[in-house]
Amino acid sequence: MYKPHIKYNIKCLTIVLGAVVLCFCTGCKKTDSEIPVKPIDRTKLPRMYAENVTTLISDSGITRYRITTPVWYIYDKSSEPYWAFPKGVHLQRFDPSFHVDAEITCKKAYYYQVRQLWRLDGKVRMINLQGDMFESEQVYWNQRDQKIYSDSLIKITQRTKIITGLGFESNQTLTQYAIKKPQGIIPVSPAM
Repeated sequence: MYKPHIKYNIKCLTIVLGAVVLCFCTGCKKTDSEIPVKPIDRTKLPRMYAENVTTLISDSGITRYRITTPVWYIYDKSSEPYWAFPKGVHLQRFDPSFHVDAEITCKKAYYYQVRQLWRLDGKVRMINLQGDMFESEQVYWNQRDQKIYSDSLIKITQRTKIITGLGFESNQTLTQYAIKKPQGIIPVSPAM
């Protein structure tokens, strides 16, 4: 005797719940014209993002540099356009005969295109053609002026000595350099 009432109540309950769910799904939804659109600030977004990159850069048809990096961003709409290498970079500079005449490795780097200036940060290691190794925490490389410089602690390891100091300036092949505040020269016996 109660069975027809139960079936009727279940049908009514199902219809009411369906109507409530339908109201929740459609009643609060905004149309596309009502959703506010926040403008994108292109100065803070990279134009290009690339992973595991090796590229060659030429100047006047001559290959001058090889860049290898795990991550590369290009911010071309920034007030000062720049490239960012947040996971480090390995740079090689070539002479006209395609021999490596300078090599640089660091943990993080930025290249400011207009000024042609590299800022190298974190365990910067540079090796010149003679095999001398320059180590510092921050180095700047001005390609326009063909100068490499730093105000940080510098350590230069040569075959016969290690030179330390605070700050240095060099040509971009790291063959003619001056240490601003020399701290010491440590003789090293050459490897046999």
